[in-house]
Amino acid sequence: MLDLRLIREQPAAVERALAGKGGAELVKQIVELDAERRRVIREAEELKALRNKLSEQVAKGKREGADVSGQVEHSRSFADRIKALDAELKQVEARIEALLVQIPNLPHPSVPPGRGEDDNVEVRHWSEPRTFGFQPKPHEEVGAPLGLDLERAAKMAKARFAVLWGGMARLERAVAQFMLDLHTREHGYTELWVPHLVNGDTMLKTGQLPKFEEQLFKTVEADEGRTLYLIPTSEVALTALHAGEVLPEATLPRRYTALTPCYRREAGTYGKDMKGIYRQHQFDKVELVKLTTPAKASDELESMVGNAETVLQRLELPYRVVERCVGDLGFSAAKGYDIEVWLPGQNRYREISSCSNYDAFGGRRAEIRYRPEGGGRVEYCATLNGSGLAVGRTVMAVLENYQEADGAVTIPPALRPYMDGLERLTRASVV
Repeated sequence: MLDLRLIREQPAAVERALAGKGGAELVKQIVELDAERRRVIREAEELKALRNKLSEQVAKGKREGADVSGQVEHSRSFADRIKALDAELKQVEARIEALLVQIPNLPHPSVPPGRGEDDNVEVRHWSEPRTFGFQPKPHEEVGAPLGLDLERAAKMAKARFAVLWGGMARLERAVAQFMLDLHTREHGYTELWVPHLVNGDTMLKTGQLPKFEEQLFKTVEADEGRTLYLIPTSEVALTALHAGEVLPEATLPRRYTALTPCYRREAGTYGKDMKGIYRQHQFDKVELVKLTTPAKASDELESMVGNAETVLQRLELPYRVVERCVGDLGFSAAKGYDIEVWLPGQNRYREISSCSNYDAFGGRRAEIRYRPEGGGRVEYCATLNGSGLAVGRTVMAVLENYQEADGAVTIPPALRPYMDGLERLTRASVV
């Protein structure tokens, strides 16, 4: 969430910064409401001062035996007006809050301009795509005889779900375990197990509501009438873990990771990426979240991207890193990168990880603060998050990059210890 003081003092600058990202049209409304809020506060404070002065006069008059009935009546009129102003203040503040949660974060000055993903800037690429002696197939064709079952998943649920049989299920589990071990043993992340259902306040504090309401699956508790949301990513729970807390600066940065299913309606994407498992309603992901000071957030973002890259390097999967332009940055991000893995079946790079620095925007929204070493007033933490990686998309990349002419798939050496030394994935015995 943006600082209201920043909007009040530099409205034109905020509007310019949001011109390519959206939300600039809300700035004027907030400035007008903030002026109204301050007017109401000023009037209420003036009346309270007059009421206090009048109360002193009434008390003095009573002590002296004077008739103070007129002054008492006057005091009551003050009280009625103050009560009305207090109610008005609550309404104005609620309207300001409703607008503030709709305004996206300001892009960092270093973010390249642009309207969408076509304007993202390649930063680097790693390894060259493999040269095949045959026409490589897309992952859904490679995976079908190996245990990737989309038809039965659609029958029991609907499209954009998958069933994995035998070796395919083992491969999914192996990829996830490999990622968790890498991040916890070598990159310094603490693994957590978190709820998959969270309340609306948690979704609001982590920027999912109200912006992404239509993308979320939700359920209502029949006995309490309370709505709980299925997490679209464990970033929600990992970030909200310290909502409302003040952390000692000496404990920062905090680096958290979790493996969870992620649930997304993918509203507005029907007809897009319908084949295979690239865009699913339910998918596994190893998430990376960091809490740090704003001064260290840029360095922590770069290291987070490096952590995600290491996964692909160990799996020997070609990829590239692109910096997202202003128009593709995302609601809460001040700066971010996408890692795109090479998919020979599609003959293109596709996103497999997105890493973002929310700066103090995330800490302010979730009320996560830190107390500087040596004392001083508490400040808002910077929050960062990234995929480390999306498990299904990693499996998809393995299928396409390691496919063989006979229909088998070679298991990357880094994954073999997690699959009892298995070197090749071959046709499933039961599908």
